[in-house]
Amino acid sequence: MSVTIRPADKGDILALAELIEEIERFYGSTQFQPLAERQSQVEQALFGSPPMASALVVEDQTGGLAGLAAYSFLWPAAGSSHSLFLKELYVRDTLRRQGVGAQLTKELQTLAAARPGCSRVEWMTDRDNAEARAFYKPLGFAEFDGKIIYRVDTSTT
Repeated sequence: MSVTIRPADKGDILALAELIEEIERFYGSTQFQPLAERQSQVEQALFGSPPMASALVVEDQTGGLAGLAAYSFLWPAAGSSHSLFLKELYVRDTLRRQGVGAQLTKELQTLAAARPGCSRVEWMTDRDNAEARAFYKPLGFAEFDGKIIYRVDTSTT
């Protein structure tokens, strides 16, 4: 199947808000924010002033959104450089195992290489996510075992 990968634009807000619920379902969530609230969050995150993140979207042959790669540039990375941090990579099950995820990762690498001072692309997956780890391995991405991730829920502080 032929797809188009392009930067998200304001016309994608509703479709991205719907896709985010699908991603949440994929990860096992059963409670979801109202659609209008998700739309507002997408608009703020991607198109606010300043935007908090960027996204590439996968458009299928019908023009519908079938995936996304949400990312941000982080500073500092090695030395005084910065990195492209991939927060979410998601492709609908109808397009999985057709090279779309690999296309997204390649496009992210191209974006990072084109940005002056960007030294690397980084992302995380859960240790017990065998499917994700199996996806990245044949693409030649090495697992980095040198970090421990800390997280605090701001709604409890």
